[in-house]
Amino acid sequence: MATLPALSVQLYSVRTHLAEDLPGSLARLAAIGLTQVEPYDLLTDPAGLRKALDDNGLTAPSAHTRVASGSTDLDQVFESAATVGVGIVIDPMTDPARWTTLDGIKGVAEDLAIAAQKAAGYGITIGYHNHAFEWQSDIDGTPGLEVLASLLEPSIVLEVDTYWAAVGGQDVPAALGRLGDRVQLLHLKDGPINPNNIEQLPLGQGAMPVARIVAAATALRIPVLEFDDYAGDVFDGIDQGFTYAQGLSR
Repeated sequence: MATLPALSVQLYSVRTHLAEDLPGSLARLAAIGLTQVEPYDLLTDPAGLRKALDDNGLTAPSAHTRVASGSTDLDQVFESAATVGVGIVIDPMTDPARWTTLDGIKGVAEDLAIAAQKAAGYGITIGYHNHAFEWQSDIDGTPGLEVLASLLEPSIVLEVDTYWAAVGGQDVPAALGRLGDRVQLLHLKDGPINPNNIEQLPLGQGAMPVARIVAAATALRIPVLEFDDYAGDVFDGIDQGFTYAQGLSR
């Protein structure tokens, strides 16, 4: 069995702390043992973010920014990503209404392809991150996210949010098996598998079959810890999840 790749953490998990003290919050993540983070805001101050990362010995191999909405300045996104050192820009969410028809999903795939073509000029890869609705979408018996995967340009990757896939009704290891090598990033989180974010728990303490999920992601490059919300001290929750994940393999 191979060891798990280096863990990252989605900075949205600590968004309120970042707003108050960016360098201090990153220092607390580094003290846990993390070496990578996944920003959710590349555009506000990319140079400041890069400096704070460098000062704390952190890198950001992936980041979230919308690129498939049709209203984003893609050059600004990719210039900011290059400043921060991001190699994979992931669209975190599209309009759920686009997932109700095949034509709507084709439109998402086309927008991602446009972004990927421009991103290639910056040496950047494009990815897509799911919520529950992409799995709840049903196109002639196939979940919407799997329809999207079949339409994507080969260079585009998926970051499967495993918790939202489960909330969307999926057997997550089986779904990862169907998606295959397209899945290169995972959002790893835990809890009772319901849409109430505040009930999420540190990795390994909820109902998610985390070990089987990680084992099923055979092309995994970046596992990302995340809380959409958390009732306790979020740094402590991340620390507990980080410790649990050290014992995982695939």
